[in-house]
Amino acid sequence: MSATNLKLKPQAPPQSPPQVIALEPAARPRLDSRLPRFATQTVTNLLPLLVTLTFFTLAWQLICASPDSSLPAPTRVLEESWELIAHPFYIGQGVDQGLFWHVFASLQRVALGYAMAAAVGVALGTLVGQSELAMRGLDPIFQVLRTVPPLAWLPLSLAAFQDGNPSAIFVIFITAIWPIIINTAVGIRNIPQDYQNVARVLRLNGFEYFAKIMLPAAAPYIFTGLRIGIGLSWLAIVAAEMLIGGVGIGFFIWDAWNSSLISDIIVALIYVGIVGFLLDRIIALIGRAVARGTANA
Repeated sequence: MSATNLKLKPQAPPQSPPQVIALEPAARPRLDSRLPRFATQTVTNLLPLLVTLTFFTLAWQLICASPDSSLPAPTRVLEESWELIAHPFYIGQGVDQGLFWHVFASLQRVALGYAMAAAVGVALGTLVGQSELAMRGLDPIFQVLRTVPPLAWLPLSLAAFQDGNPSAIFVIFITAIWPIIINTAVGIRNIPQDYQNVARVLRLNGFEYFAKIMLPAAAPYIFTGLRIGIGLSWLAIVAAEMLIGGVGIGFFIWDAWNSSLISDIIVALIYVGIVGFLLDRIIALIGRAVARGTANA
């Protein structure tokens, strides 16, 4: 066979062995690294509080442990007021209710009076902050009325409404409205001129200017007034209920005093402090959301 008749077949290049591609699993949050960090932050935040509470409780126990002490020690409070602590949802006759229902009745009054104070206070504060004429006419009156103690309004409100419940709501209203008005007016007056110029260029109407320019810019001031107002409201309702009677945490404290139940008063004061703290935190969280993180909280 001659070389010319040979047909050389092309040889295929050697194939490499198939490669196995390992598919990586989807990225997952590393909980193992986040959990220790969260636990560390929690311990760091709570440890000083727990140490302080422990020190305060021990000091209270040591000071009031004597049988001659006029104030009960923590162990005695637990012993004498255990039924009150263990059954906050107790429902009895008349004012014989558990602490939850007394606090709930007080919160209802605070909610009505504070809501009206917030609406009227923001409106008047906006008017005073925008109008120089309103500032001159209303601000001196506000400065005089805000110095009147809250309970000084109670006899006048009782004479006007002839009922304890609306009188207490009015006391809440008149107590909370002044810091809301003043802080709102200050916030409106501190809106930068550039913001107002932008509103004129965009030709925003009154509602759009309030919602998009005025409210976000003045929100830190407004919510500072709202936080002060809710604190004063809770203080005022406790004092007012001591005089008007009925179901409420203030009346409960006064009735416990008349019955010489000092341990019950201490338990009620703890409730008052915790509820007041929670109310302040709620307003602060709403302020952060509305002000997009710029409100002081």
